[in-house]
Amino acid sequence: MTREGQTHEDDRANAPGGRKQLYPALEPFNEGFIDTGDGHTLYYAECGKPDGAPALIVHGGPGGGCNPAMRRFHDPAHYRIILLDQRGCGRSRPNASIENNTTWHLVEDIERLRRHLGIGRWQLFGGSWGSTLALAYAETYPDRVTALVLRGIFLLRTCELAWFYQTGCSNLFPDAWEAFERVIPPAERGDMIGAYYKRLTDPDPRVHLPAAEAWSVWEGTTLSLIEDKLRVRSFAQPAYALAFARIECHYFVNHGFFAEDGALLKHAGALASIPGIIVHGRYDVVTPVRSAWDLSALWPSAELRIVPDAGHAMTEPGTIDELVRATAHFRDEPVAGV
Repeated sequence: MTREGQTHEDDRANAPGGRKQLYPALEPFNEGFIDTGDGHTLYYAECGKPDGAPALIVHGGPGGGCNPAMRRFHDPAHYRIILLDQRGCGRSRPNASIENNTTWHLVEDIERLRRHLGIGRWQLFGGSWGSTLALAYAETYPDRVTALVLRGIFLLRTCELAWFYQTGCSNLFPDAWEAFERVIPPAERGDMIGAYYKRLTDPDPRVHLPAAEAWSVWEGTTLSLIEDKLRVRSFAQPAYALAFARIECHYFVNHGFFAEDGALLKHAGALASIPGIIVHGRYDVVTPVRSAWDLSALWPSAELRIVPDAGHAMTEPGTIDELVRATAHFRDEPVAGV
């Protein structure tokens, strides 16, 4: 299951070697906040063409928040690009809160935003946890989704959590794992997620801040094929690290709040009428390509594009190329009813 052909060429996005680059930087034409009614206030922004084809950016983490680069994967002359900071992170408030913060709260937040903006159907674009949440939304509200562009598939199965937080990726990055493990006493290392959760939810900053930094740096170190030291430093910043680590660990210790392991695969039949493109790095060690393979086998209307020289990060050149081509594909072959 590989790319079936070349998509429309856009000279503004051509990169050396024929790879696409991000679209130029752009600023929002609209920003606002939504009160959820249960203790959270959510930030959203809109960029690009106000009356264009709507596309929601579903950020990762959970707890990662949006950043300006996420605005640049869609043609702003065609798309109405919408960004939402999920509960507890980015500009949403309260920061780092795990109260009333589950997958199903977030699914309903997306639906709340759709109604607030007066959108009938929209494309969802998400990677890593963003792919998890986009799939959960699409399986809940399939008639609201025109297409899915997903990267770094993460199905939040027990085997995936064990790979990254227990034994698996630790064998590829023993140096980084040693730093991640150091925060936890040997007697508690049989359940790293549980041990971190205890510390990340401790009210004492002397306890939760070192744990948050270690958790975030572990992920930041392993994200790309070639380590990005600037990214690692940014992941270590306390304001970012606490929301990212606490919310992410909250979701993982609760197995994503899914009723059963592998729930997204078991309900993949709901995606049958939704076209999709899945982009996954061959050397993704955070969410190995097996998950993308398993999903594509149950979702015949989606196309899997494996990037031969990429890891997990959305900003690696081969991944940018495929994601920009994917959004251009749905630009040039619009879905009926948009």
